[in-house]
Amino acid sequence: MIIETAEVVVTSPGRTFVTLRITTDEGLVGLGDATLNGRELAVASYLGDHVAPLLIGRDAHAVEDTWQFLHRGAYWRRGPVTMTAIAAVDVALWDLVAQRAGLPLYQLLGGASRRGLLAYGHAGGRELPELSEAIHRRLAEGFRAIRVQSGVPGIAALYGVTDPGTAYEPARRTARPVEEQWDSRAYLRHLPGVLEAVRHEFGPALPLLHDVHHRLTPIEAARFGRSLEPYDLFWLEDCTPAENQEALRLVRSHTVTPLAIGEVLNSVHDYRTLIGEQLVDFIRSSPTHTGGITALRRILDLAALHQIRSGMHGPTDVSPVGMAAALHLGLAIHNFGIQEYMPHAAVTADVFETSFTFAEGLLHPGERPGLGVRLDLAAAEKYPYQPAYLPVNRLPDGTVHDW
Repeated sequence: MIIETAEVVVTSPGRTFVTLRITTDEGLVGLGDATLNGRELAVASYLGDHVAPLLIGRDAHAVEDTWQFLHRGAYWRRGPVTMTAIAAVDVALWDLVAQRAGLPLYQLLGGASRRGLLAYGHAGGRELPELSEAIHRRLAEGFRAIRVQSGVPGIAALYGVTDPGTAYEPARRTARPVEEQWDSRAYLRHLPGVLEAVRHEFGPALPLLHDVHHRLTPIEAARFGRSLEPYDLFWLEDCTPAENQEALRLVRSHTVTPLAIGEVLNSVHDYRTLIGEQLVDFIRSSPTHTGGITALRRILDLAALHQIRSGMHGPTDVSPVGMAAALHLGLAIHNFGIQEYMPHAAVTADVFETSFTFAEGLLHPGERPGLGVRLDLAAAEKYPYQPAYLPVNRLPDGTVHDW
């Protein structure tokens, strides 16, 4: 099964996605997600100009050798652009191999370890009544775990909070990033009361999650995690910038609130301290940004030795192709924890046909051979590239802060 063509498709149905489309001499087509929010064209160029020409004539079955060829064979390693490009190739090859075998991809990864994957939905509100309504909507949609985000008095716009009934999409189609405000002290004063009220209304059994989005210092994160212990969070996500692995030692020593981190990490080397010292409880990386299924499986196998589970990133800036890859991997591994699920806009389905399902709180990748995703090239052409940017955060005095 020889690779004949490798093309990069950039399309913006609802948001911008970059897809690698590999075709073999047998006529099979494999897809890989190469979407990197706000830097999509950098990955498209990396793939189209530097990687795709190297794939022509290679055996599509050689998934491991190709991964090593692209990673070890290049002098410049790691980084989000490189690892997202490698991920696209890796996932597309897994898609091809599974199609050639006539099996859904999870069967080649060891078979199903569970009936489906517990998914959590997003609920946000500017004030408690609005937040309560959002949680009720997610529960009515079938979610059995909820990420809770709340407005903070004095902060006009805040991560995870939108107008009632609208989908949350942080990337905005503007010429420059929108600038938002942040106040750590106001946040630390307000959020414990919000989570107390939510727990009181919805009871002790509902898994609740909360995302800090990298905004606290280590000592602030330690204080915050301790203050939330009475409300039994499923996890506290990205409590401090993930790049500083050693910072989690301080947080871990002060709180038993479970910690999730890693959506901005892209290599096993980024996790060595976090996993080796058991400083986190959930790995947040997605196959799309971490070198694909081959690389993330290794990270999760290492995590399993330390009783750390998966919590793969599943926002709308991971395409349906990347989402399917996460579901196949999550169904197969033993140390699955939970899967983020932010459904894509309806217009996205014009371009990407998927086989995965969501029912009774569980996701399943489906039984179609390969990933189970098909790309409609004619439809993709109807949605030309449109730039979009994540916001920039500033403190009250104007200082740029982590977003």
